[in-house]
Amino acid sequence: MKSDKKKVINNGFTYFILILMSLFVVFPIMWMISTSLKTEQEALLIPPSWVPHVVSAFGFSYMWKMKPFLLYFINSLLTAGPAAFLSVIIGGLSAYSISRFRFRYRKIFTISVLFTQMIPGVLIVGPYFKILNKLSLYNTRLGLALGYIAVALPFCTWMLKGYFDSIPKELDEAALIDGCNHITALFKIILPLSLPGIVATFVFSFLLAWGDLLWALSLTYSESVTTITLGIANSVGEYRVVWPALMAAALIASIPSVLLYTILQKYIVGGMTGGSVKG
Repeated sequence: MKSDKKKVINNGFTYFILILMSLFVVFPIMWMISTSLKTEQEALLIPPSWVPHVVSAFGFSYMWKMKPFLLYFINSLLTAGPAAFLSVIIGGLSAYSISRFRFRYRKIFTISVLFTQMIPGVLIVGPYFKILNKLSLYNTRLGLALGYIAVALPFCTWMLKGYFDSIPKELDEAALIDGCNHITALFKIILPLSLPGIVATFVFSFLLAWGDLLWALSLTYSESVTTITLGIANSVGEYRVVWPALMAAALIASIPSVLLYTILQKYIVGGMTGGSVKG
């Protein structure tokens, strides 16, 4: 009886903590949805109304008039997508070489990759700004995408290295005995087995670039290359903030993240757990 009572108490405490964490995560999202469906006057009410008295599409219609959010959305896709794709490809090749081959300065290279993860991104924005200026890539989508690659590449390399380490080397050796070379073994054996890790790495790299504000603010100035996050930040006026439109823009900006997590959820979970087990 005491054991059952203790189990009930433990389960109750666990569910209580999980409910609190869920509320902490879900509340901002629900508040964003609620505010986006209010009129401007209702959004400014004090005390605030938790549920809109009258559901209004004012925020969504005004959003398109306020700023060219479609252009911002396209800019984010054209920078975050290629940056994540190239980071995964280059990082995957680098991770495979670290995981499977023994070469000179291998440990130094591996430690250097890990060390770059300890450097705050704000410290390298200045030097990167100067490099882009010299190359005439400042205020371009290409320059911004290269900046995102520079940030995401060490993360991709380190994460995929851990995933490749979890795949037995005997599979490579068997492929080599059957006549494959290392490149063929990589594409025919290792990559299909590493699909969860690759997808998870791609999603994290994409979201890292998609949600960025600092690099977009520092490396662009014209509206033609403004990203969605920077566009939302610039929508906050000095004397007026149209909260329904701002929340509607943020809601639409979150759609790619939600879709990626929803569609690729099983791969993301498998990628995170698979890379943590070796052998």
